[in-house]
Amino acid sequence: MKKNGRFMVGLVGVATVVTYLIWTGVSETMVYYLTPVELMQRVEADPTFHQVGVKVGGQVIPGTYHRAEGELLHIFDVEDLDDPSVTFTVEFRDALPDTFTETVEVVLEGRLREDGVFEAKTLLTKCGSRYEASQEELAG
Repeated sequence: MKKNGRFMVGLVGVATVVTYLIWTGVSETMVYYLTPVELMQRVEADPTFHQVGVKVGGQVIPGTYHRAEGELLHIFDVEDLDDPSVTFTVEFRDALPDTFTETVEVVLEGRLREDGVFEAKTLLTKCGSRYEASQEELAG
């Protein structure tokens, strides 16, 4: 009976440690996913939200993209998909994905600086037309 008791105590201890490690790992890597409207509302309600890393999805505004002279810095504006009046400027210091165009939907990971510029660490493009079924495929 004593050996089974020790085994159970050890098993509970291991399970507790594993649960703690999973919980802290998920908590530390969790990132908010927001729309531009939600991001602006959060920042307005809590100015310390500028320090929080977030993911934001939006549409690149045509005609706003340019690359800084002499450095790998891409600058463009993004608008909310549902409310185009909500926009912000993005700075991205890395190579752009091949699918990046001035009319693409993007998902950005980074933070909104206090000057209102979103400093993106990661930029993903959404290219729905490539992966969505055509009207003929949907009908058939």
